[in-house]
Amino acid sequence: MKHCVIAFCFLLLSPLDINATERPKIGLALSGGGAKGAAHVGVLKVLEGKNIPIDYIAGTSIGAYVGGMYALGYSAAEIEAIMMNTDWEKGYSDTIPRQSLSFKDKETRDKYNIPINIGYSDDEVKLPRGLLRGQSMSQLLRSSTNLIEQLGSFDDLSIPFRAVATDLTTGEAVVLDSGSIVAAMQASASVPGALQPAVIDGRLLVDGGIANNMPIDIVKQMGADIVIAVDIGSPLVGAAQLDSSIAVLNQLSTILTNASSKKQKALLDANDILIRPKIDDLSTTDFSIMPIALPLGEIAAREKSAHLDKLAVSRSDFRQYLVAKKQKSSQWSSEIKRPLVKVVYDNHSNVSEKLLAESLALTPGEPVTTASLEAGIKRVYALDKFERVDAEFTDTDAGRVLTVTTKAKSWGPNYFDLGFSWEDDFSLDSVVSLDFAYAMTNVTENGGEWRNEISLGFDKLLGSEFYQPLSKDQTYFSRAQFEYELKDWAFFENNSRVFELKQTSYHTEIGVGINYTHNGMIELGLVGEIGELKNDFWGLGGVDYSGYGGYFKFAYDDLNSISFPTSGNRFTFNVFFRKEKYELDQAVDDPNASSFSIQYEADWRGALGFGNHALVGIASLATVDKDGTFTVNVSELGGFLNLSGYHKNALYGSHKVFGAFVYQYDLGRDVLGMTEYPLYLGTSLEAGNVWTQKDNVSLSDLIYSGSLFLGIDTGVGPAALGFGASDDGEKTVFLFIGKNW
Repeated sequence: MKHCVIAFCFLLLSPLDINATERPKIGLALSGGGAKGAAHVGVLKVLEGKNIPIDYIAGTSIGAYVGGMYALGYSAAEIEAIMMNTDWEKGYSDTIPRQSLSFKDKETRDKYNIPINIGYSDDEVKLPRGLLRGQSMSQLLRSSTNLIEQLGSFDDLSIPFRAVATDLTTGEAVVLDSGSIVAAMQASASVPGALQPAVIDGRLLVDGGIANNMPIDIVKQMGADIVIAVDIGSPLVGAAQLDSSIAVLNQLSTILTNASSKKQKALLDANDILIRPKIDDLSTTDFSIMPIALPLGEIAAREKSAHLDKLAVSRSDFRQYLVAKKQKSSQWSSEIKRPLVKVVYDNHSNVSEKLLAESLALTPGEPVTTASLEAGIKRVYALDKFERVDAEFTDTDAGRVLTVTTKAKSWGPNYFDLGFSWEDDFSLDSVVSLDFAYAMTNVTENGGEWRNEISLGFDKLLGSEFYQPLSKDQTYFSRAQFEYELKDWAFFENNSRVFELKQTSYHTEIGVGINYTHNGMIELGLVGEIGELKNDFWGLGGVDYSGYGGYFKFAYDDLNSISFPTSGNRFTFNVFFRKEKYELDQAVDDPNASSFSIQYEADWRGALGFGNHALVGIASLATVDKDGTFTVNVSELGGFLNLSGYHKNALYGSHKVFGAFVYQYDLGRDVLGMTEYPLYLGTSLEAGNVWTQKDNVSLSDLIYSGSLFLGIDTGVGPAALGFGASDDGEKTVFLFIGKNW
């Protein structure tokens, strides 16, 4: 019985080798071509339909992806399903979604909305090596290939495989034949300048199309007697189309890849087959053309039927070939179901392993799924401390060992931040704000951060903040902040400016807190402020004031967007206890000028999305309980979705009530076919008011307003154009670009 089992296993595993000796060995060379790579799948479908076995595969760029998938054991139909159901556009954005950031990082991004990625260290300004870091692309590739371990040789795959990249320092072709198949695929497709170079065995690797876009020579070196080469390279464009720097760069890239392809085609002999799908008019970067490219690959392959049919084997032999291929793939696919026994951190950053482990949240003893690994990697990457976070498995007798590799941002550890906003209602001065910061990170063992900032425009501010985590996992923290601010209080009547107060203040806060969840924090501390209010036309002169006391802050925020959210909630609640003192120029040491105050502030914004529609709720309450009547601690109303008929911050008062209901329709995605950014058509109903005296607060005094707007949320912040009106006759046409809250 034992000998029968051995003989049966031998029969299952041996057909591929037997057939390989009875027939010519067939190699497949797949070229690069971006989104047009779906044509490769069309060719594979025809080859399978004709019972043509493949013994070796080599690919470049998208050819490395399709070839690698086929070498792993996937059928053409399976690769088609994966490619067509993958959102390839997500692979070309490494921006961390807002809802994934910590509460502190959400506030930083909201204020500094321009993603500049500029650092400074070692006496020089530093930039990333590419526009994209490749994080999202690696996760996308990992989802496609499943959780296969690193391989000692790509010969161990169902079909021996090679990926081709280019050494950035020498320009030579680099053949990748072992290790991580995900890393090999990505290195082969890392377009210089767009994606950061991959680092494998100490070499900087970029898109293989530069050195060898159609690796016919590699397939022949692997042992192929006959090569089927599929060319999806782009043609050169005419002079009329070279009308921009990007077009010129694309043309130069095409010249290089075509030159390498031409060199490879010269290696084809009479028995080899060259397939060239009619994809010249298709884009390499628009992945929506993939359903068009795939059948073009099928058509081109069928046109070569007279040559391809000579390579076909019998149906039974091809079935045995597929069985053997499946048997080899099962050797690695079965390992995926084994439990995780250990997580190893190859940590090239100052983030503690404890924080990495808590963020990864994978428990040894349980199998790791693609979904759980990707979610864990996203949480680690969302700490926003890394250039890349990668993960690879090694299979042992005891189970699977996961190695998580983290690489700190190469342009750090000190960074520049930039924020910008511009708001205009076409009747008064524009409200412009420019925020600039220089942040020094990892200044202490626990990851302390010292941020210095300047704000210019509508409000002027110089500030410095030191944020010190008190534990390795950064759950507890201390914070010290100092600000010098110049601010104009504009008082309006009938939406027209009546007069202004100029405020100069020095403000400091010192506190300790806890990040009780990734999305929220609680903080207690001391607060102090001194300042002056002044107006040249105010008959009473200036007011010097001071205040000191304590504060309590509570916050939770998991909104996906600060301006046009479609999911999540943001809630903040602040309490300030102060002893305030005011001294008029003409009444110094007034015994009634000193008083105790308690200020309460509560703000909420929540969103619920369904399809291309979203409902947003906004509520804001504020009050100051004090002995005297005057205080500088006031709240504002006025502006977009904040009593939209009024000019920005047109109303001031120490007591505020405001609420709004907003409806947003994603016109861009639903009607216009926009995929990168949503374009919202929205309307709002709003009600609110401010009061100077607490005794005067009455809901019967609420001002009702509404708006109609077009808004878009982009990578550099929101923008909106609309019209607002209130029930007391105020009207504005508003336009804003950048942050608005």
